[in-house]
Amino acid sequence: MAGPQRTYGRRTLLAAIRKNSPIARIDLAEATGISRATVTTVTAELLRAGLIAEVADESDKSGRGRPRVDLKIDGAAHFIAGVKVANRSLSLVLIDFEGNQLAEVDYPLGRQTFAPDGLATALHDGLTALMGTVGKGISDLSGVGIGIAGIVDVHSGLVHWSPSLSERNVRLQARIENALGVPVFLDNDANLVAMAEKQFGVGRTAKDFIVVTIESGVGMGIVINNEIYRGTRGCGAEFGHTKVQLDGALCRCGQRGCLEAYVADYALLREAQFLNDGAGDASSEQQIEQLLTRAQQGDALASNIVNRAGRMFAMGLANIVNIFDPELIILAGERMQFDHLYAEEVLDSIKSSIVQVDQSPPEVVIHKWDDLMWAKGAAGYALEGVEEAAVKAVSMQDA
Repeated sequence: MAGPQRTYGRRTLLAAIRKNSPIARIDLAEATGISRATVTTVTAELLRAGLIAEVADESDKSGRGRPRVDLKIDGAAHFIAGVKVANRSLSLVLIDFEGNQLAEVDYPLGRQTFAPDGLATALHDGLTALMGTVGKGISDLSGVGIGIAGIVDVHSGLVHWSPSLSERNVRLQARIENALGVPVFLDNDANLVAMAEKQFGVGRTAKDFIVVTIESGVGMGIVINNEIYRGTRGCGAEFGHTKVQLDGALCRCGQRGCLEAYVADYALLREAQFLNDGAGDASSEQQIEQLLTRAQQGDALASNIVNRAGRMFAMGLANIVNIFDPELIILAGERMQFDHLYAEEVLDSIKSSIVQVDQSPPEVVIHKWDDLMWAKGAAGYALEGVEEAAVKAVSMQDA
């Protein structure tokens, strides 16, 4: 088998083992269409590289002859971390090469916005705390996946803008890699939610779906034909910065009339100041809860704020349906703990604003994730990168 074909075979067989683990060699050949002889040769290479392991087939109880041996991913081959850069904390998770979760840490941050090197230092400290829970260090990691809000070019590691950074157009991936000394896989956090949904969430059975995240901001991850769509500049899914009102409310990105400026946490908090009866000690979460409670109780001003957010959100979702016609829309994130954005009247208004055909509209599913699930998406993204690098390393040895 030629070099490129052998590399393809390694990728294909490793993916099949990951998906069907544990699996016998004969079943691998049938599942992939690769000849039994090639399966035997390539899996021997993967075994020597330590990427897979042999395990006894527990279902074989015949007792006749040598017991059948299955193959599985060797979890100890690599350790991967995932990080969600949240508003005032880092959510971190550690997984092995098999995808098993080994540890998790919520690491508090003293501020919302950092200079690039300051964020790299905070990530180093958070990962040190994570690895310390299992008696290891950052150098034991094969890769780190990081999800950050903002506009990210994954190919160059450039962050055009992020609410977590005090500077624009930062080559953040390189700075973090210099601070950590391990490969870093950086992406917009909403894309990594879509990755997590694709790997082990609601989107596992859907080929085309869209994830809309609502928390401190509004994000979107798009999956088309089982692949994350990012656009040519890394800003092809900035749902929160689509315009819903000309010369409207000021958005934190610096423009006006963005959807996020009416729906996100900071937008509601800005409006809630008009209802603040001297409760200056109330946290941001408490202020939003007070706003929503007043709206439910019929307060006219509070109801107007909340209803407007719902109308703007429904308008945005209707536009998504009209543009993409996805199989499934998943609403995820911290703000899904409240129902003002997915109340029945909001979802009904979406149906009335989309192109009408003689078929049911896309299904809308609510998935109330916490930040740890975002971190798992980041770890899954890094796992793909680590696996690709491991296959390339085996190919280089073969050459």
